[in-house]
Amino acid sequence: MPIIQSVVRALTILDLFDEQKTELKITEISTEMGLHKSTVHSLLKTLQEANYIEQNPDNGKYRLGMKLVERGNLVISTFDLRNVARKYLLKLSKETGQTSHLGILDGDAGVYIDKKEGEKALIRYSRIGKRIPLHSTAIGKILLAYQNEENLKKLLSDYLFTPLTNKTIKNHDALQKELDDVLRHGYAIDNEENEPGVRCIAVPIKNLEGELLAAISISTLVSNVHDEQLQDYLNLLKDTGAKLSEEVRYGTAT
Repeated sequence: MPIIQSVVRALTILDLFDEQKTELKITEISTEMGLHKSTVHSLLKTLQEANYIEQNPDNGKYRLGMKLVERGNLVISTFDLRNVARKYLLKLSKETGQTSHLGILDGDAGVYIDKKEGEKALIRYSRIGKRIPLHSTAIGKILLAYQNEENLKKLLSDYLFTPLTNKTIKNHDALQKELDDVLRHGYAIDNEENEPGVRCIAVPIKNLEGELLAAISISTLVSNVHDEQLQDYLNLLKDTGAKLSEEVRYGTAT
């Protein structure tokens, strides 16, 4: 696999900063890297545009940007959340016999960070690390619905409504109506919108400040799970989501 030199150089710049060197001049970075200042300047501007590097307006030196704090906090919270959530996923899959997922927002898509398959589970398309659309999945709708107005606008500004089945949501207006329903009812449903014959339900997981951390879901086959049974699963999922959110907030759930 070929190594992309510009990416390596950008990452090397980030590694130059530590507890002793919190700010660096462009000449210092150029010397450390063994690169011409014009090359370093281009790399810094690219990193600055993405908020991984920022420039101190008082002295012109460069320092690490807030994007790294955001990404670091996401990694930490994701690992902690996954560890806490595992027993809940196991319990859901054991009690329903279905596949349960834990998903988070990553850029303009959702991503499964954990899953457990029940003994009745026939759905094999999912895997940990799989990226999923926001408009056609129950987890994706949760991840969108609980964003603030500014974040939601950014996420949907150039969003591509890829049609995956004949039931997939096709435009912003239809999606917004769906998101309003999610907030009103406290759960989301994917009714064969992402995979033919597959119906999924999801609920939010929130932190102490009431901000969205993740979504937890159950996937079922329409042919195997009727509406009344799905409602039973939804009640169990809501209870599970509430308990997991409480444990994440206070460390008190059992």
